[in-house]
Amino acid sequence: MEHIRGGSYRVMSEKEITEVHETSISILEEVGFETSYTPLLQLLEDKGAAVDWHEKRVYLPRELVSRCIKQAPSEFVYYGLEKGNEIYLGEDRVYFGAGGKALYVLEEGQNRRKALLKDVAQFACLTDKLEYVDFYIIPVHSHDVNINHLDINDFYHAFKNTGKPVMGGVYGTESQKEVIELCSMLAGDLETLQQKPFVGFITAITSPLKVADESASILMQTARYGLPLVTSTAPIAGVTAPVTLAGTLALQNAEALLGIVLSQVVNPGTPVFYSAVPCTMDMRTGTFLMGGIESGLMNAAVAQMSRYYRVPCYVTVGVTDSKLPDAQSAYESATNCLLGALSGGNFLHEAFGFLDGALTISYAKFIIDNDIVGSCMRALSGIEVDRDTLGFDVVAEVGPGGNFLMHQHTVEYMRKEMYTPRVSFRQDYHSWLKSGQKDSWQKADEIARQLLEEPHKQYFTEEMEKKILSAFPKIIDLKKAV
Repeated sequence: MEHIRGGSYRVMSEKEITEVHETSISILEEVGFETSYTPLLQLLEDKGAAVDWHEKRVYLPRELVSRCIKQAPSEFVYYGLEKGNEIYLGEDRVYFGAGGKALYVLEEGQNRRKALLKDVAQFACLTDKLEYVDFYIIPVHSHDVNINHLDINDFYHAFKNTGKPVMGGVYGTESQKEVIELCSMLAGDLETLQQKPFVGFITAITSPLKVADESASILMQTARYGLPLVTSTAPIAGVTAPVTLAGTLALQNAEALLGIVLSQVVNPGTPVFYSAVPCTMDMRTGTFLMGGIESGLMNAAVAQMSRYYRVPCYVTVGVTDSKLPDAQSAYESATNCLLGALSGGNFLHEAFGFLDGALTISYAKFIIDNDIVGSCMRALSGIEVDRDTLGFDVVAEVGPGGNFLMHQHTVEYMRKEMYTPRVSFRQDYHSWLKSGQKDSWQKADEIARQLLEEPHKQYFTEEMEKKILSAFPKIIDLKKAV
């Protein structure tokens, strides 16, 4: 079955897309970018870039940028541990998933605590059970794990609890090698993992136009392994980018193209995302914003730019600046998720659970966002128009003054025509009173708890788990830790 597609919403004309492109090429050619990572500088010079070794600045000629864009895959499959969870990235196919690195977890009663390793496992479990979460980017920073042991623990507990594609950032190339070794064990060997990758990695380009040494080393290692790669760039309009949305887009586009170039000079054909997280700032207070409608507009433009280059895009949607799962949270998340979907964004991440500009995550909001994304996907599905759905024969059969409720046509179509959210209460007022007068936050929190208490799939056999724990003694067994 063909996956649901977006692309009907276009915020820029073809002329404007070309103007953004040309400005970005000028930025890469004439302004360049900075990095002090010698292996990368040498490689780029060997590939035809102009390198100022004294200033540690690199200027990318148009021809090199164009060649690397063509070398990047226009489509690729991102697999999960469980067959049937693969996602087909490219064109205007739309997928939603988790993401981010929240420092805190908001619980019922407005209690905010530090994120823990158990949250990595539990959000992975929810990802596995919720129908509209297509992939799992590890969404929290675990405060109860030694930083040197964090990466292997994060990915281990992610894979143990979800069969969907997994992605995350890492803190260094050595710990990344451990994660790749873990994944190779799960796949059978490294070659099988590379052929059907179910893990990917996130690194960063720092706006404006800078690549830190650690980011460069992780980027290069990921590309050498040929695994899915995100080179996240997050320019902030008016702070680390021009205050105009067009100016922020031009800089962000240059940085996204830079990520593509760096991956392809290391290993042509690396499955890289056109990676973009454009943001804004409240110019009155200096507060960083992710929930503003301007982010939604720029995300829609990002989807258009990525299709212009024929490279799958990684876009942040759904994050709210609200501190609670309230009305602000709902309209900010819903608006930006819908814009990302309608514009045809491919890998729409951070769409589940995030509050306070992604500093905080909530189990209740994770469930609420599943409903929001479900509504977005129903909107993308549109209205199916053919002889049967138009219902002429049914109308003729029922006739004037009749009733369609018990007709077979209604039974056949009612579930797929009408989207039914998990959280929304749609009965009458008195039924709501009898059910406990719960708001959506309370009901969503109950659903989350119920899902986590129910039995869930285990993706490691006992033999595999023993093998992994023996190979990586730093992995924390959450059952023993309780």
